[in-house]
This record gives sequence, structure tokens and C-alpha cells, in this order.
Amino acid sequence: MAARRRLKRVAASQSGFLSFKSPSDTTASVGSRRKRVNKNKKKNWNKYSDVNDVDEFLEDIRHQERTTGGLLSEKTDDSLFFLDLGQPEKPQPQAETPQADEGKKRRGKASRPLRIDLILQPDSLVPPPKDILAYQQPNAKKLRRIAQKAEQLAAKGVVPRKQKRLLNRRPVDKTVKKAVTEANNNPDRDYYDIWGQEPKVSADPWYLQQTGKKLVKRPEKLNEKPSVLPAVEVIAPGGSYNPDFFSHQALLQEAHQVEVQKKKQEDKLERQLAINKEDKATEETNLREQVEGLVEEEEENNVEESAPSKEDEEAALAAIAVTQKKTEKQIKKEKAEKLKEQQRLTSRRQTEQQQQLFQLRSIKASIRQQEEKTKSKQMQRRAKQEAQKAQPRRLGKLKFQAPDLDVQLSDELAGSLRQLKPEGSILKDRFKSFQKRNLIEPRERAKFKRKLKVKYVEKRAFKEIT
Repeated sequence: MAARRRLKRVAASQSGFLSFKSPSDTTASVGSRRKRVNKNKKKNWNKYSDVNDVDEFLEDIRHQERTTGGLLSEKTDDSLFFLDLGQPEKPQPQAETPQADEGKKRRGKASRPLRIDLILQPDSLVPPPKDILAYQQPNAKKLRRIAQKAEQLAAKGVVPRKQKRLLNRRPVDKTVKKAVTEANNNPDRDYYDIWGQEPKVSADPWYLQQTGKKLVKRPEKLNEKPSVLPAVEVIAPGGSYNPDFFSHQALLQEAHQVEVQKKKQEDKLERQLAINKEDKATEETNLREQVEGLVEEEEENNVEESAPSKEDEEAALAAIAVTQKKTEKQIKKEKAEKLKEQQRLTSRRQTEQQQQLFQLRSIKASIRQQEEKTKSKQMQRRAKQEAQKAQPRRLGKLKFQAPDLDVQLSDELAGSLRQLKPEGSILKDRFKSFQKRNLIEPRERAKFKRKLKVKYVEKRAFKEIT
């Protein structure tokens, strides 16, 4: 059947084919065929749907909104109808002066709007749409949340930080006049001390911070001195040009102790570097070294042969022990011994805990002794730290070496200042003082090494003489 219909359709589409039906019938069949459309597809909705009634309804609504500002069904009767009471009676015209008549005409002309203004007035009562961008605020949600939080804090009585800063700011005193700088050539001006203390800044700290004129706060650690030693150490009374006998002898004893300590360190170094006489090579030791390893080889071989036999025996015994299985009686006995051991340990632990109750006094005494020991250790540690403050620290790769004491022997003492010989150097003394007070690191003189050799040239004038 489907093939027969397809053949009829193809024949009808060909030119020169005459159908039995009239042309009106053919148009009707074609129209009816077009109406059979699948409405489930979206592309056929607008194409084959009649929406004229909907368009007319929407157009009517738009017309009502333009003319009346809304739907007529929603309007009240008073806004749509009025009561016609006829024309009101006009009062009789009174005789007016020509000047008043002219003024009235002028006022009437002025109150009447121009036609151009009437044309430009909007004829629609529909309100213009709102510009959403004009009502939007950047970060509106965040600002709203901040405002809500500020309201909550204000309800609790908490003042925000920004308001605190504003309250703490000092009010500017406008009555105070600015200080006028005096001329440098004024002899009556105040004396300015360079080394005096800096004047206190009386300006507002907020203003100084915002303008960048606020000075950086000096760290407290920079005010601490690196050493507690004085800048100039006073020498002992024995170092005077005319010292007391006992004070001079005490200074000599101190210098003697320093030299003795140096001598001990030198002797210790010599002992460490000295060669032991027993370690020196002799003919006998040389011969023993040459023969070593030749005679004792046979004895070592015999010992090695006997040793493996013992090891083999031990391994065989261990293998026999492993192969023998434990009996059920032995297994039960081991379990019972383990249980007994656990019970013994638990009972012992309980007895120890009970005994500790009776040892509270001794425990308290031991705790007290321990606290006293810790306190004494803390005091020693503090004393050691205080003593280390007076000692030079290790600031570089070199270690500080104390300078030699300037001491004169008894026969070198002078009776007066005229006969006194100058000793030492002020520059070296200050340099060592800086090192001792941890202001600079210990240094030594740089060794100058010439890279290029000195070239000797004989001048022409010298050649003529020779």
C-alpha cells in the first residue's frame, strides 16, 4: 500500500498528468496535508500556531496602560466617570479699565503653554523603567554587613577603633601662634646646645605619621651597651710613678702569674708535640717488622682448623633442640609460669604504690631539696652570665689576646716625673679597649705580599760616573 501511494504521488507531481479530482479538491487535499504537522517540535510552534488573539489581547493591555496609566478593570469608578451638572452660570462682566484688560490678556497669554511644548510632552502614562545601574552600589553587600556589625557593636557599647583614634586626637589650638625663627646675626637669641637633649615633639602624632615627619622609634636593644666595662680602665695603684711598696709588689705578683700561665701553655704544647724515645726506630724494631707475618701464619692456620669443628658441634646441637617438639605438659607448665610472673609483678606494683603513701614526708623532703638545688643552679647561672658580660666575646675568627701589663721593676722606678720614661702607646691601648668592650672584632695586621718583583734599573747618570 505504501508503494502504491508513493507511485501515485510521483505521477501527480509529473507534468501533463491529469487527475480525476477537480482543482478545488486538489487544493483542499494539499491544505489538509500541510496542517498535519508534528506540534511536539519547538520549531513548528510559531510556524503553525495561531497567536493573533493573544497579540490582540496584549496590544489592548498596552493601549490601556498608555492612555490611562493602567488597566481599566483595576480603576475606580470615580477616576473613570464624573457627574455632569450642566454648565455653571457665568457672573456678569464688570466694566474694567483698559489697563487692567491689557494686563489680564498678558497674563492669559503667559499662562498658556506653547504648542511646541505640548508636542514634546509624553503622550504615554506608562512610567519609565528604572535604571538598575543607577541604584547599584559597588560592594553593597559588604558595606551592608559592616553597617550591621557597627550597629551591633554600638548596641553593646563598643566604640570602633577609628572613632577611638578621632577621640584621642588632640584638638588643634588655633590661638597659638607659630614660633618665628630668629635671625642668625641676632646677639640676643638663645644659646643652642648641640650636645643637649633633643626637644620633645609637641605636634599631633597623627599629623606627623601622615606627613611622614614622624621619627622612627629607636629599638631598646641599641641603647644597651655591649659590655659593662668602663671606657677607660684605671691602672692599679702599683703602676704609679712613685707607688707604695705593697701595691707595687702586688702588681708584680699579678704580672708574674700572667707569665707563669704563658709558660705553662708553652710547656704543654711542647709536651704534645714531643717525640717519645720508645717510638724511635731501632735495628731490632726494623727486623721485627720485616719478619712479622711469616712465623705466626702456621699457628693461626692450626687455630682456624680447630675452630670450625667446635662451631659445627654447636650448630648440630641447636638443630637437634629445634627438631624436638615440646610436649603438652611442658606447654601448660610454661603458661602457668607466665601467669605467676604477671601476678607477681602486679602485686609488687600495688605494694609499691601503697608504700608511697607512707613515704609522703620523704617525698616532700626530696622535692624541697631538688627545688633548692635548682635555685642554687639558677643563681650560679646568673652569676656566670654577669661575669661573662665583663669578658670579651668571640666576634670574629680571631680570639682576643689581652695586652701585656705595663710594669716597671723595682730598680726601674723613677723618683720624679722628669726621670720617668714613657711606655706603651695610647693608640694601641684604645684599640685594645675597643676589642675588649666588644665594639670591634679582634684583628691582626694584614701581611703585605708583593706580587711583582722589584726591577732595578741603572740610570744613565750613574753609568757615566761608574
